[in-house]
Amino acid sequence: MQDNAFIRDTWYVCARSEDVGRALTARTILGENVVLFRRTDGSVAALEDACPHRKLPLSNGTLDGDTVVCGYHGLTFDGTGRCVAAPTQPDAIPRRARVTGYPVLERYGLVWIWMGDSDRADPAALIDIANYGDPGWASTARGALDIACHYLWITDNLLDPSHVAWVHLTSFAGGGTDNLPLEISEDDDRVIVTRWIPGQPAPPYYAPFLPFAESCDRLQHYECRLPSVAVNMSVYTPAGTGGAGKPLPDDAFVNISYNFMTPVDEDHSLYFWFQHRNARQDDAEMSERMFAGATMAFNEDKAVLEQVHRGMKNPRTPALNLGLDAAAMRFRKLVERRIAREAG
Repeated sequence: MQDNAFIRDTWYVCARSEDVGRALTARTILGENVVLFRRTDGSVAALEDACPHRKLPLSNGTLDGDTVVCGYHGLTFDGTGRCVAAPTQPDAIPRRARVTGYPVLERYGLVWIWMGDSDRADPAALIDIANYGDPGWASTARGALDIACHYLWITDNLLDPSHVAWVHLTSFAGGGTDNLPLEISEDDDRVIVTRWIPGQPAPPYYAPFLPFAESCDRLQHYECRLPSVAVNMSVYTPAGTGGAGKPLPDDAFVNISYNFMTPVDEDHSLYFWFQHRNARQDDAEMSERMFAGATMAFNEDKAVLEQVHRGMKNPRTPALNLGLDAAAMRFRKLVERRIAREAG
C-alpha cells in the first residue's frame, strides 16, 4: 500500500475506551500494525506492533507495569517506544532498539490516534462535539463494526440521504427520501447535504419517540468532515413548523449520529458511532432501543457496502455516477487535495 493512500496528519478513532485495558490490544490503522494498552495511571499508549529485533508483534508479548516485553527475547519498551531493557545483553541496550510511539487522545469515550508527524499532533484539531456531557442531551452506547470495504465507500454512503429509501425500509425510510431535491454546500474540510421533507409520517425508527409522528416536517442533514467523520442530524417538528430558515420550535426533536470511519487498509475499515439527542435524557430504554435500531441499520449498510467494494474493485463494465453522488464526489476531492498537500 502506498504511504500517501490516506490522510495521515489527523486524528482517527482506533478503539472505544472500553476496548482498551490492561492487556495488549492489536489494531491495524492506515496499513500500520499498532499495539494499544493502558498504563497503570489509566492513560492509553500506542506503539508500533513490531519488535525491532525480528519483528515479532509486541502484542504477542506481555505487559509488565507500564512496559511491553517482547515474547521472543525480552526486549522491553516503555510507552513512548524507547527500549528500557535487553535481558540478553543488560549492559548494552542497542541504540536502534526503538519502536514508533503514536500520539493518543481519549475523548468522548473513544481513543484517538495520530498516525502522521507526531510534532503536528494538535489536540485542538479534534472534532468538538457540541453539548457532549450536557445534562440536557442524552447519548446512546458507542457502537463498533469491522467493514470489509474501503472507508470512502462508507463516507459516500453517509453523504447519500436517498439510499435510506431502499436499504433501510424498516428504520430510516420515509416519504420524500427517494426523490426530493438535495442542497449541497462545502468548505475547506467538509461537505454538507440537506433537505427538508414536509408533512410526512415519521419513519419507523423515530415514530415511537415522537408525539407528532403521524405528520412531521423532517430535516435530513448529512455532513462529512475530513478525514472521515460523518455528522448526520435528523430534526423532526410538527407538520408546518419546520423548514429552511425557520427557527426550530421548542418541541423539535433533534438526533445527531456521530460516525467515525478509520481506514484499516485499502480493503477494510473500522466504523464507530454514537447518537446524541435533545429529548428524554433519562430514558435508558429509549437509548437502548435507538442503539439497537441503529446497529441493525448500520449492519444493513455493511452488507451493501462490502458487496459494493468487491464489485467496484473488479468491475466487468464501467461504473457510473448518479446525481445523488455529487456530494460524495466533492468530498473525495477534498480528501485528494489534503493528501496531495501532505505529500507536497
